[in-house]
Amino acid sequence: MREGMHEGVERVWTSLQSERLAAVLRIQTTALKAVHEFLYREGFVQLTPVIVSPVTDPLCHSVYDATVEYAGQRLSLTKSMILHKQVAVSSPHLPRIYIVSPNVRLEKEHLRETGRHLIEFSQVDMEIRHAGKEEFMGLMERLLCSVVEEVKRDRKEELALLGRVVDVPRRPFQRFESKEARRMHGEAFEMALSLTMREPFWIMDYTREFYDREDTERRGYYHNYDLVYPEGFGEALSGGERDWEYRTLLRKLAERGQKEEAFATYLEMAKRGRLVPSAGGGFGVERLVRYLTGVRDIREISPFAKLPGERFAF
Repeated sequence: MREGMHEGVERVWTSLQSERLAAVLRIQTTALKAVHEFLYREGFVQLTPVIVSPVTDPLCHSVYDATVEYAGQRLSLTKSMILHKQVAVSSPHLPRIYIVSPNVRLEKEHLRETGRHLIEFSQVDMEIRHAGKEEFMGLMERLLCSVVEEVKRDRKEELALLGRVVDVPRRPFQRFESKEARRMHGEAFEMALSLTMREPFWIMDYTREFYDREDTERRGYYHNYDLVYPEGFGEALSGGERDWEYRTLLRKLAERGQKEEAFATYLEMAKRGRLVPSAGGGFGVERLVRYLTGVRDIREISPFAKLPGERFAF
């Protein structure tokens, strides 16, 4: 075995024997049950995930390439299903969809010590046809409150074992504008606010991906949002309203220096006028469980957690 492999095997074994991990996973089970039941009540249809595709989320930060060659084409491992969601809700018969999607993001090594980054994780991705940010944000607030309420009710023993007290958030969640927050707290404004807040909150208007809808009257203002956990747990969800018109998407790709050919099939849908306005977002399951349980190190959420830059036993 390579150096370090013995330690990795032992860490997995020790983790699996832990009553603490079992408590975390029972809370995760209840949380996912609550998510599915809430979205079912809200009229969402579940899609199965896409694992490899010619197109995937470009992300607004760099990661190592995660592609494979197959049958004469280059396929990307899914970073998120944002582009697939937009295509799916083009159907008038699928106005509300969600996916519990495995995502692979080969993050750079410097993110290893954050306690919240993984190179593979599961994301609950949602999209609503012809929705605006207010509709989606309201839905997400109700969803999070429903999950916390069910965990508190059904997992009292597990929360006690972990020494965790988590309260059902009060709605509506507080909002901050990103430009003002950056002016007040510097570039690390999101974490600065997370450390001071006691309840989940929103940060609005990020300059981010080419598909995030830019205001037609206020160039440079984007109708997107991040949900952030309090107590230093950081980002929960990223989302926004979507741009869907071909010329707008081309302009924004050019502004970001991104290649059209990387999104050829998606752009073809836009060119044919088949995309529609929508809004949505996605939250990481492991980060949700981290917040619910109060576990600071995301490695303790799963025995098979893979942190950036580590060597893996399984």
